Amino acid sequence: IEGKAIQLHPLACTAFNADFDGDQMAVHLPLGSAAILEAQLLMLASHNILNPANGAPIAVPSQDMVLGLYYMTKVRKGTKDEPVAGEGMTCYSTEEVRIAYQEGKLGLHAEIKMRFVDNNGNASIIDTTCGRVLFNDHVPAEAGYINDLLTKKSLRGIISHVLNSTNVPRTAQFLDDIKKLGFYMAFKGGLSFNLNDVIIPDEKVKLVDLAKDQVAEVMENYNMGLITNNERYNQIIDIWTHTNSKLTNILMDRIETDKQGFNSIYMMMHSGARGSKEQIRQLSGMRGLMAKPQKSSATGGQDIIENPILSNFKEGLSILEYFISTHGARKGLADTALKTADAGYLTRRLVDVAQDVIITEEDCLTLRGVVATPLRKNDEITEGIGERIVGRTSLNDVEHPATGEVFVEGGQEIDYATAMAIEEAGIDEVEVRSVLTCETMSGVCVKCYGKNLASARTVQVGEAVGVIAAQSIGEPGTQLTLRTFHVGGTASKISDENEMKVKFDGVVEIDDLREVSRVNAEGEKETVVVSRSSEFKVVDPKTGVALSTTILPYGSILRKFSGDKIKKGESICSWDPYNNVIINEEKGLIKFEMIEEGMTFREELDEQTGFREIVITETKDKKKNPAILIVNKKGDVLKTYSLPVGAHLSVKEGDESTVGQILTKIPRMAGKSGDITGGLPRVTELFEARNPSNPAVVSEVDGIVSYGKIKRGNREIIVESRRGDIYKYLVPLSKHILVQDNDFVRAGMPMSDGAITPVDILDVMGPTAVQEYIVNEIQDVYRLQGVKINDKHFEVIVRQMMKKVVIEDAGDTRFLEKQFAEKSDFMTENDRVFGMVVITDVGDSDDLRLGQMISARQLRDVNSSLRRRDMALADGRDAIAATARPLLQGITRASLQTKSFISAASFQETTKVLNEAAVSGKQDFLRGLKENVIVGHLIPAGTGTRAFTEKKTITRRPNPELAPVEETEEA
Repeated sequence: IEGKAIQLHPLACTAFNADFDGDQMAVHLPLGSAAILEAQLLMLASHNILNPANGAPIAVPSQDMVLGLYYMTKVRKGTKDEPVAGEGMTCYSTEEVRIAYQEGKLGLHAEIKMRFVDNNGNASIIDTTCGRVLFNDHVPAEAGYINDLLTKKSLRGIISHVLNSTNVPRTAQFLDDIKKLGFYMAFKGGLSFNLNDVIIPDEKVKLVDLAKDQVAEVMENYNMGLITNNERYNQIIDIWTHTNSKLTNILMDRIETDKQGFNSIYMMMHSGARGSKEQIRQLSGMRGLMAKPQKSSATGGQDIIENPILSNFKEGLSILEYFISTHGARKGLADTALKTADAGYLTRRLVDVAQDVIITEEDCLTLRGVVATPLRKNDEITEGIGERIVGRTSLNDVEHPATGEVFVEGGQEIDYATAMAIEEAGIDEVEVRSVLTCETMSGVCVKCYGKNLASARTVQVGEAVGVIAAQSIGEPGTQLTLRTFHVGGTASKISDENEMKVKFDGVVEIDDLREVSRVNAEGEKETVVVSRSSEFKVVDPKTGVALSTTILPYGSILRKFSGDKIKKGESICSWDPYNNVIINEEKGLIKFEMIEEGMTFREELDEQTGFREIVITETKDKKKNPAILIVNKKGDVLKTYSLPVGAHLSVKEGDESTVGQILTKIPRMAGKSGDITGGLPRVTELFEARNPSNPAVVSEVDGIVSYGKIKRGNREIIVESRRGDIYKYLVPLSKHILVQDNDFVRAGMPMSDGAITPVDILDVMGPTAVQEYIVNEIQDVYRLQGVKINDKHFEVIVRQMMKKVVIEDAGDTRFLEKQFAEKSDFMTENDRVFGMVVITDVGDSDDLRLGQMISARQLRDVNSSLRRRDMALADGRDAIAATARPLLQGITRASLQTKSFISAASFQETTKVLNEAAVSGKQDFLRGLKENVIVGHLIPAGTGTRAFTEKKTITRRPNPELAPVEETEEA
């Protein structure tokens, strides 16, 4: 190669995130012998096959290589017009297959039978294809015969499998072989595509016309005043989203069957080499809905343009369509530019907070751990228990529930095979050691951390796990969308669910249900749920175990009742997807309270329909709280419903009201993106432990709700616990209150809409719950983007966020009340006063002072000497230890509050940190990485770990002057 080009191995590109559009690279030469050794052992590409963030292989073939391997392992059935050479042949070995292929008697995609001898010498006849045989030539014998269609996803699994069954050098060799093979086969296949590969389904016209008719119908309903503008908008978006996904499904079927699946575009997508379903949809389906490029708050969540782009790229866009689509594209580009800075700053803060987390000891001997359970989303398991516990240390013995066979003993690491066995045995929770509960004073211990994901072995003492965690979380930050934005606005918003279906067969059981029945428009009887915390359980009739538990939504129409049998996929209840409702529970007359025009409501006139609607607005006068009263003939109030801001009234004053009638509708924010900040801002919000913009009011106890008075525009909600304790909460009237009078709430349940703040979870449900909450919430954001990061890394950061405690009662320790102290200092200080005595009576002693703290032993000694002299004895009380409550700090706060002032000063607010350090005369013991780098020392990680540096190598020459020492038993 001419010029100064660095030749980079294609498989190392993923890890460097390098492509060949002008990226630059530098070469560093290690000079010292130790440096050369370190570079060879730690930095060599063939030793870095696994990704430290999740333990999956990172040296995975991409693009051309994947396409080539996919192409060679694909099956083609022969037809009359296009026969496949050598189809149905039976071969005695791989050699015969290769000869037949090279002689042109056997096609690459032909289905054949072949005698295969495995590693143990067992022979069998297998059905395979010529290409797969050629691929298996390069697979190590230990890994067996791989008889699959190779896609990028399956290749990752195969590489893991090869690595587990062989060693690193053999895997590196295998990777090199398949790289070569992949490129060669992509070249041999000639897999370019032309315009005729872009297939437009004939059904497109029909589907689009149908959708247009449906939209016209919705518009007609709107013009007649049957639905509100918001409902109209939502329904139209739904119709187009549905049409688009229907068209996409037809298109994918069509392109998959084209040329027996040898359509170049389909192969590129299906193999995972390039492109996605979304992109093929835009090429030959329709481009669909596009996003409006503005902050969604301005228009009340209407951030999708309701006229979709009906053309695709093959047909070409009209001028107007092109204009609409440039909108979204520009926004995407601007976003990307802004995003990189944000993601970089997040990484910097994470590194700063976690830089001093190093593995410092083998075992901290803690008895605590965390309970690992499978992750569920809407009752479906998204991540099994096996995946969650692999590579961790079990806290107790894990036994098979039926046979009592011990899978793994307490204190043992759970390997992949064991984890899978545990999952198959149906065990639902396993207590494992975790960084969160590690009791090492500085750093973490090997047992609590578990497996090092980069090497697939147990972690070593001296590993800088904090930095690894910070980089693993920060690196995919650029992939997280800045604002929730997808190709085509939101294709992910396929009609908001409007019913709940069960995932299991079983018998229904419903707790604490309050319901009313009403007759619907068709004259059928319906049952409406009016309780907010009733749990719907599907119970296995044989075992009585609840298979799934869901909370029934308020205002939904219930289809199944306690004791009913239910089958998988049956609907339990359905509700209005566009509105939250308030349901009347008493028969009577409707009376309005404080509903005054211009003060608490405005009439919205729909321009196109001429219908008037009453919409509740926020009022300046805090004493006026709009409500609907249900009164009887005498005028006694039977029930009060207070109305939140934004409620649309569905009834008029003086009407007779029936039980189960809908009194008001509160439109849901379009597309459920009401308060959910997505992507990077959400991750930052959680790591900084910030309170969300409108926090929910959370109950601290289990108890019964009652409404109190109204104070300064806030409604008082009173919760009375079973013991009779009364807790009062103030909720702003503009908020929608989720509980009614006499509802039962559980601790930690939100009583108003909004997000729950982490601080509330900490106060109400304790530190374990808040740690779990933060880890799971952040994981949700990453999972939505398809980024896999092991929980360990998040736990390391959350551990740093919860390092400090607030002293509640100082007892006899050196702390002050309300002081923030490190957990380790708090423990050390409490250990110091344990067993100490505070002098309450000096007696006749000269040495002691009142209030002095001495050990019980010293007091005994003093007293025995006083007793010998017949003097009055001294007396004391046991010293009281300090009590504290855990504190949750954001990562920036936590970084600035570290013990090391050098590290804190190099992060942010340098002058302030240094001033405070100087005033309080701080010392820096140089325990972390950053401080040592700044003063120019060897960092205390890896070979620089202080435990190693203190060991000196000496030669043992016998010294004639020293007589040999007789070793005793005690030594």
